[in-house]
This record gives sequence, structure tokens and C-alpha cells, in this order.
Amino acid sequence: MNIASQKEFRGEFLIPGDKSITHRAVMFNAAAEGDAVVKNALLGEDCLSTVRCMRAFGADIRIDGNTVYIHGAPNFRDAQCDCGNSGTTMRLLMGLAAGKKVNAVFTGDPSLSSRPMERVAAPLRLLGAEIRTTDGKAPVTVSPSVLKGARIETKVASAQVKSAILLAALGAEGETCVCEPLKSRDHTERMLSAMGADIRVDGNEISVRPGKLHCVDVDVPADISGAAYFMALGALCGETVCRNVGVNPTRTGILKVFDEMGVRYSLENCRIVCGEPAADIRVCKSELRPVHLTKEIMPSLIDEIPVIAVLCAFAKGESKIEGAEELRVKESDRILTTAEMLSSLGGDCTPTADGFIIRGTGSLRGGKVRSYKDHRIAMSGAVALTASEEGGEIEDADCVNISFPAFYRLLQRKEN
Repeated sequence: MNIASQKEFRGEFLIPGDKSITHRAVMFNAAAEGDAVVKNALLGEDCLSTVRCMRAFGADIRIDGNTVYIHGAPNFRDAQCDCGNSGTTMRLLMGLAAGKKVNAVFTGDPSLSSRPMERVAAPLRLLGAEIRTTDGKAPVTVSPSVLKGARIETKVASAQVKSAILLAALGAEGETCVCEPLKSRDHTERMLSAMGADIRVDGNEISVRPGKLHCVDVDVPADISGAAYFMALGALCGETVCRNVGVNPTRTGILKVFDEMGVRYSLENCRIVCGEPAADIRVCKSELRPVHLTKEIMPSLIDEIPVIAVLCAFAKGESKIEGAEELRVKESDRILTTAEMLSSLGGDCTPTADGFIIRGTGSLRGGKVRSYKDHRIAMSGAVALTASEEGGEIEDADCVNISFPAFYRLLQRKEN
């Protein structure tokens, strides 16, 4: 796909619903008692994988536009689940299936099948789960077993790992406590609490006792990870407003980066939507400063690192991003693919073991971006090309359908 250079970029944007919240709203309600309506759901390919898997476990799910109607199936049946490209689907369902004491086999596409699954399987085994991976990866097989609560200290600050343990713990005997090295996004804790779970949060420790979930309606706020691309374009090229964006404090690391880089932005019309804070985010063209990011901030912005790297390339001076080794186990090795993207467009980016060193010059030439079929590399590349001097081309551009099917339409500011 060809992306034209745009010297000025302005507009108001309705970003699709938050991907993380959509996954959980569909999955948790489909495993609960009762009926629920999920509005403004993000129904890209990843979340549709969750829908298919929950149907396989016995839930009745109907989709009308971006609204999902769910009749829960608290008593799972045995199932074989194709998780497509969705790591969230596979990792969370490993825990949920273990807690439901069913036979389940989880498979995925070649990309998902190359990603590590022992990081989830190992802590689940500490509860007594019977889980087999294939050389540490998918396919993954879960068999019925008796789970017992335990204190589990996770090695990484990962919402997926934490969520899998909490979901399994709902079907365990006694209390389970999960302790993270750093606090990761807390959508699971918020939603489980709203659905009646006996859950307590104390800093980086989350305790849960066994119990049933009850369906709740969810109005999904817009995804700040999706909004980040248009926020970045506002900072680079003009002024943008992204409406009704979720600003959960465990997800707003990019706003802290904006503060450090000198980006001019404001939060407007702040409110609470189904227990999640939301606001309209206005961003204006800014003189960017280089930045140094460390591991402490990574859980709150790991998905936004590629587009933050683009901003660093347009800042004048050396930026350093470290503590981001989690990028190596995403849809692509995003440390390598982000560095290649910037270098191919005329930037100066050196990959390191856990991040990058980016020597920004205030501009990018443009050129050709290999997406490696990674949606976040494709969208970050599109931002870079839009703000570049010459524009250029993205290979395998349609991979954005995984999380943001309307991305290119909004980039071109077309209503339909």
C-alpha cells in the first residue's frame, strides 16, 4: 500500500474499542452465568478468534455491527480452539480452561505458534494445572485437574500471565495471590470485580478466591494503543482529537512519554465508562525532545513502543529505549523490525538486547516498510511515512485488520 506524505494532518477520530477490554468482555461474559451486551467492541481478527473459541466452549454469541450479544456457558464443554494470531486469546484461555477442568487443545497460525507459552503454563502448573506445550509453544493441551490456591510471584510484568493465573484461580481450592515485579494493565481485575469475583488488589499483589462470575454489560472505551498513531500524527503534523479514549492509569505510559518529549496535549471531557476512565485526547504539533525510557514504564506502553520510536526519530538528539525485551516475543521481533523500519526510511536506529538507540534528526526521508505481517509495525510505518518528506510503501499492509480494520480509512480521513 502506498502512503502519501502529508505536511499537515488534522482531524477528529473515533477510534475502535479497546482490544484488551473487548477480549475480556467477550471471554469473561461467555464463561459466566446470564446474558450480556458488549457495545463498541473491537471486532478485528484477534477478538474474533476469542469469539470463535468461546463458541467452541459452548457460549451463544451473536454479533451485530460492533455490538456483541452473549449468553454465557459457565459449564464448559471440551473443545479444540484455533486462536489464530491472538496471543491474548490463547494465554488467557489456558488459565480459564484449567479452572473449568475441561479438555482443551489450543492451536494458532504460524506466528502465534512461534511465541512462548511456557511463561503461562509454568505458573499455572504451580496451582496444579495439567498443561502440555509443544517445545514450549503451541499447540497447547489442557487436561482436567484439581487446582489449589497458591502464592505465585511472576517473573515478568505481563497482564496476560497474571490474567491466566487469576482465571484459573476462580476454579481452585482456597485463595491465590499473584505478585508482579511491576504493575501491569489491570483490565482483568476491574472486570472480574464487576462480575462478582472475590478479588482484592494491594499494589502489585492481587488475591482472588474461587467463585462464579455473573454477566455484565460493557461499553468498551476506545483503545489508547490504536489512538496512539493519530496522537503521534498530531504531534508531528498538526492537530488531532481522539474521542472517548480509555485512559486507565496502567495504560497511559505514552502520555508520560509525551510529557518528557515536550508534546502538547490535553485530556478533555474526562469521565468513567463502565468502571474504566475515558477522555478525549487533543494533541498539537510540537517541537520534540529526545527521551530515555527504562523498564519501569514498559508495562504501561509496550504496544506503543514502535510508534514512540517513530517520534524519537523526528526528535533532534539521541533517544534510548531499554527494558523492552518483551518486544521480542510479539507478532514479530519488534526490536529488530522497528529498527529496520526506521533505518529503511532514512532514520538512524541501532537495536540493542532490550531496546534501541535512536539518533533523531528531526525528519525521515520515506521509502519502503516491511511489516513482517505485524499490525503495529505496519501502523507505525504508516505514521512515519505520512510525516516523512516523500512518503512510500508498506508491504503486507492488510495485517492491520488484526486490531484496527478501519485504520487506513481514518488515515485518509474518509468517512466511509
